[in-house]
Amino acid sequence: MTRAVLIGPPGSGKTTIGRLLAERLGVAFRDTDADVESVAGKPVSDIFVEDGEARFRELEHEAVRRALAEHDGVLSLGGGAVLNEDTQALLAGHHVVYLQVGLSDAVQRVGLASARPLLVLSPRSQLKKLMEERRPVYERLAVVTVATDKRDPAELADEIVEGLPA
Repeated sequence: MTRAVLIGPPGSGKTTIGRLLAERLGVAFRDTDADVESVAGKPVSDIFVEDGEARFRELEHEAVRRALAEHDGVLSLGGGAVLNEDTQALLAGHHVVYLQVGLSDAVQRVGLASARPLLVLSPRSQLKKLMEERRPVYERLAVVTVATDKRDPAELADEIVEGLPA
């Protein structure tokens, strides 16, 4: 079983904090977006453009399913992975950590010129909308919630370690 599954919107720090958390726990870090890119043979942004969001979400769900079955370290999920009801069911019983972030910090971290497919048009308002729509799902799935605004990733990793079961 994975030691921790990190969820949260873009810019919440899932990759940065996930790597630090894995290091502290002495386990491997895995990112399902990287798994999707490996299977598809192209970046997430290209999958969205060439194959569509529906295809990406299929690949994403399969990546989460496989990672939860195989990986015993720290797992980072893409921000929208939790929208799939089957994925939500798979997360039951896992140590899910919701990295909560405010809009201004998320915008600063994401960098609105980045290649995030769901943020192409009107990035700030799109990010705000995504965060508002997904927040109830993140909150419902989380065993631990950590606010990341204006905080050091190393400090956050330490806090998560303390909140995880031994």
